[in-house]
Amino acid sequence: MGSKNKHLISSIAGVIIFYVLVKAAIVTGLLNPYWQRVLDQSMIYVIGALGLSLIFGFTGQFSIGHAAFYGLGAYSAGLTGKMLGTGGIPSFLLALLVGTLFTALVAYLIGKPVLRLQSDYLGIATLGFGVIVKVALDNGNRLIPELGGATGMTGVPQVATFEWVLLFTLLAIIISRNFLHSTYGRVCTSIREDEIATKAVGINPAKYKMLVFVFGCALAGLAGAIYAHRYPFLHPSSFDFLQSFNFLIIVVAGGMGSLTGTVVTAVGWVFLQEGLRFMLGEAFMDWRGVIYALLLIILVLVRRQGLFGNKEIGFLTPQAVLTKGGKQNVTSQS
Repeated sequence: MGSKNKHLISSIAGVIIFYVLVKAAIVTGLLNPYWQRVLDQSMIYVIGALGLSLIFGFTGQFSIGHAAFYGLGAYSAGLTGKMLGTGGIPSFLLALLVGTLFTALVAYLIGKPVLRLQSDYLGIATLGFGVIVKVALDNGNRLIPELGGATGMTGVPQVATFEWVLLFTLLAIIISRNFLHSTYGRVCTSIREDEIATKAVGINPAKYKMLVFVFGCALAGLAGAIYAHRYPFLHPSSFDFLQSFNFLIIVVAGGMGSLTGTVVTAVGWVFLQEGLRFMLGEAFMDWRGVIYALLLIILVLVRRQGLFGNKEIGFLTPQAVLTKGGKQNVTSQS
């Protein structure tokens, strides 16, 4: 049996075991509704963080407005869900589709001007866009009362069960993995490593930068759309700069070239936040920005490459291929 099949079988077995354990914990009461919500939140974070990992970690586009697209997906899907009002599965899936496509469209329109910028300038531009979206959500009820404005949105059908969240998380991981192991993914990684050299061999970096930006933001929109149908209250403060910082920490801490690192760190980060919330109480909200910054500084000083560096495990491991000289190489994005 080849290593590819072994990785696939072990990954499938791991997912099945995880699902059975979680369901058993729910049935026996070991996992109460609060921690069920935390677990679902961690998987939603995985989807959103994978988007930023593709944009920043693998392509090198410094975006710090990722929460804006997360929020656009949540509010557009939430509004669609409220308008449909049935709470059925078809309506839920349609709302997810609307949220994802709307976010992708906005990302394309924003990407046309801002992706011409490089490095810190791109970061500043995306940060500015994030502020614009936050202000728009705060005042959106003036145009569309159902958005709720600064008081928040309620009334979205709560359809996203643990099974749905897990399913879309797995789909996001698989699609991201296949994208990175494709020609498109390898080109994106080459852009991160040396954009001038990539351009010199006849590749148009702008095309691929736009592609991965739209795709990554669409994943953030999907995460937001699921969030809107899992948690009964949407508020603009959930999609502010600190939320973008959450995604940034996950990508940097996990490793700037590792999907495995992004997945593991996203789950760990959510549970770490809840632990700090229990320890610090109300002070957590006042000090979380300082805590996040300190953790990021410590990580950069102690392990600059992140927890996983560019390593992958299981199904996400790059597969060996034969090069022209007959030697083995891997389709790695490291």
